[in-house]
Amino acid sequence: MEIKSIKKLKLYGFNNLTKTLSFNMYDICYAKTPQHRQEYIEYIDEEYNAERLTGILTEVANIIGANILNIAKQDYDPQGASVTMLISEGKVAEEEHGAHEEPKSDAVVAHLDKSHITVHTYPESHPDKGISTFRADIDVSTCGEISPLKALNYLLNSFCADIAIVDYRVRGFTRDINGKKFFIDHKINSIQNYVSKDMHNLYQMIDVNVYQENIFHTKMLLKEFDLDNYLFGTDKKELLAGEKKKIKQRLKKEMHEIFYGRNIPKV
Repeated sequence: MEIKSIKKLKLYGFNNLTKTLSFNMYDICYAKTPQHRQEYIEYIDEEYNAERLTGILTEVANIIGANILNIAKQDYDPQGASVTMLISEGKVAEEEHGAHEEPKSDAVVAHLDKSHITVHTYPESHPDKGISTFRADIDVSTCGEISPLKALNYLLNSFCADIAIVDYRVRGFTRDINGKKFFIDHKINSIQNYVSKDMHNLYQMIDVNVYQENIFHTKMLLKEFDLDNYLFGTDKKELLAGEKKKIKQRLKKEMHEIFYGRNIPKV
């Protein structure tokens, strides 16, 4: 994906702009019985365990052209997982030492980047009305010329979310050789500009942007609703027409409450 630059900047020193792409991804389902709800949690924990999440974040680093410095990962009991990846823009130089020689203090390599990729998962289930929800929070924060926007569509495809709440913000400033500050180094008026055509076809999208602050916010909700895709442990054929209607209403209410960020009163 091409990120359109304002112009080719000749910088004074390092590009200190921090670009952060943040996601809340949601998967919604109907799990009728306590057993079904437990099985859904177990399925999500297996599908998005720390090992697989590490693979997804590693590919994100490859896509944006980042160098991985360190990885910390953890699966939690009873549920959920986290991965944190420290990255840098360029190759990290290392001093050569003998096989058993301890590095001296003046040989410690530092880097200017404050870049990282993180993911935390939150599978949850509530006995009320059989609705279960899985949330994944993802942050891709880069410093320098590399851009997290390049990984936008890969992440959307990796989680196949029913709802995605996406934020992009550019913080700080960098200077050109004449000392002029730049608070953004590329052109953007919406996250939607970087969403693929296929994703545009799948999702309804709305923007809430604060252009003067370089803050961009896009909400995405799947356009199509097929009850078969939201039943866990229950076949649609097993349900009566009235049950199908009630379950569909509950699912849609849950999705709209998450999408709009507020509780919807009963009609």
